[in-house]
Amino acid sequence: MPLPTDFRIARSMKTKTSKKKSRPKLTEGPVLSHLLRLGIPMSIGIFAVMSASVIDTFYVSRLGTTPLAAVSFCVPLLFVLQSLSVGLGSGASSVVSRAAGEGDHKRLSRQTTDSVLLAFLIVAAFATIGYFSFEQIVRLAGASDELMPDIRSYLRISFIGSAFIVGPMVAGNILRALGDARVAGMTMVAGAVINLILDPFLIFGIGPFPRMEVAGAALATVLSNVLAIVVMGWYMVHRERLIVLKLPPWEELLHSWREVLKVGLPATATNIANPITIFIVTAAFATYGSAAVAGIGVAGRIEFLFAIPLLALSASIGPITGQNGGAGLILRVREAFRVSFMVSTIWATGTGITLFFLSGFVAHLFSDDPDVQYVIRLHLSIVPLTAMGYGIVITAAAGFNALGRPLPGLIMTFGRSFILIGVGVWVGGHYFGILGIIMVLALANMISGALALLWVRQADMTAKLSKQMQPKSAKST
Repeated sequence: MPLPTDFRIARSMKTKTSKKKSRPKLTEGPVLSHLLRLGIPMSIGIFAVMSASVIDTFYVSRLGTTPLAAVSFCVPLLFVLQSLSVGLGSGASSVVSRAAGEGDHKRLSRQTTDSVLLAFLIVAAFATIGYFSFEQIVRLAGASDELMPDIRSYLRISFIGSAFIVGPMVAGNILRALGDARVAGMTMVAGAVINLILDPFLIFGIGPFPRMEVAGAALATVLSNVLAIVVMGWYMVHRERLIVLKLPPWEELLHSWREVLKVGLPATATNIANPITIFIVTAAFATYGSAAVAGIGVAGRIEFLFAIPLLALSASIGPITGQNGGAGLILRVREAFRVSFMVSTIWATGTGITLFFLSGFVAHLFSDDPDVQYVIRLHLSIVPLTAMGYGIVITAAAGFNALGRPLPGLIMTFGRSFILIGVGVWVGGHYFGILGIIMVLALANMISGALALLWVRQADMTAKLSKQMQPKSAKST
């Protein structure tokens, strides 16, 4: 859906009297309808991407337990880069959605451009660090010498291609903040389809393609991201004209970056809590061997696939709380939290029961190794039943971020990751082995969800309004 005329750049004043198409206002109408309208396209997009990831895992599992375990060690490092992009996108989304709620359209194109540039620079810097240090990091998590050749093959390609994930993620967050989730969702689906098509050819060397094994899985993902950034870039530059192909004065650029980072840095820290959690859990399972790591890698991706609506819900609540908070509609902000928590609980309960009964089938589908099957079956029988707690935490964090209040989300997610899980998995593993680790993950979901629910009930729901930079001429008068 096109942006309103007021959102476009370099328009003649005559356009104010022309016929306009306007985006749906998130400050009006049923909150549930807005959540579904924003969340369903996002769910489809994330589902497509995660389906490609799960099928990646399935193809790699055909290569054996060792490659499967190697890729499981790679996942937390790549999630850090994705979390950086998502967190910085949240900062951009927060600024843009509050500007829309305040009726201030002048800053949109500049902040969109500056946000994409900032995210690209930060992710590129972290990818460079990761490329030269990943061996030490995965060894710290317990990776053995046997796994290192596959880990090197996968991560070298992934880090080189990581820059291509930035633009689509940040641009997608901005479009959703303006009430348009369609383009972001369609781009994610298209990229996932390309990934699915390329996977078997590059992994197994079908036809004229070389047999690349785990490196082929990484390359397929990079190429699909290239498609996504080309499509999204064209849309943002030529269709919506939200990207300004000219740098502003340095002072203005720094001001724009500061506004994004006020929410983006805490939001990034909040998102990075998830890969850190995966890293901690992987390290705990590594003490039981490669089969245990392979098993938790498969189980985690399957659980994540079924949790997609929870992730989409957390991506959808931000524009609603941001716009309504910016407009001073506090009751609608509270309603957005309440409805989101209700949807999260219903979905998580249903999928938890489903995975309980499917756990044995999934275990046999992905591996013939009894030790791998045991971990998959045990995890999927217990942890997904408590996913409503995780859904409440990530939804609450996203809602607060959009209000310009990132601290609550930061405390919720880091408390879950470092206190409940970071300490708990080692205690549980010491006393009860693999079962103890999995029980700790389940308890962490429930405890953190309950605490987040209590926090939301007591919290201030007013939005912190963005500060606008005054022109130099204004300062001098």
